Amino acid sequence: MAELKLACNIVKQVEEICEKYNNDQGELINILHEAQHLQGYLPEEMQRLIASKLNIPVSKVYGVVTFYTFFTMTPKGRHPISVCMGTACYVRGSEKLLEEFKRRLGIDVGETTPDGKFSLDCLRCVGACGLAPVVMIGEKVYGRLQAADIKNILDELE
Repeated sequence: MAELKLACNIVKQVEEICEKYNNDQGELINILHEAQHLQGYLPEEMQRLIASKLNIPVSKVYGVVTFYTFFTMTPKGRHPISVCMGTACYVRGSEKLLEEFKRRLGIDVGETTPDGKFSLDCLRCVGACGLAPVVMIGEKVYGRLQAADIKNILDELE
């Protein structure tokens, strides 16, 4: 097993989250969701700790983390930007929105700006097809966007 590199307070908090759910492997998604809020992502060390506490293989934890798009194994910016690339959004121009974010932020999909303010990702569907094209920034949904709107949105977040 790899050496744990998590801060002691994070280890303690993850253990408390697992105990809150009685170390029940059936609560894995809830545990991962709460654990991700501690640091904004689920590093390998945290996944190993959770697997150990729930007495399940690390591969099962990893499988869940990599299957669901709301889990991430890489640190995100303070303002994580997710551009919906589902059918309705794509048809209505989400690709142009993505290109504008990439141009203005100077990063590609899966990257974070050097100052740690923004990260950029794509997702398949937000479930707000009537507002297409849609972008999520953190928990906020922006709908019916055009590439010209991106500058104002980023300025607001600065």
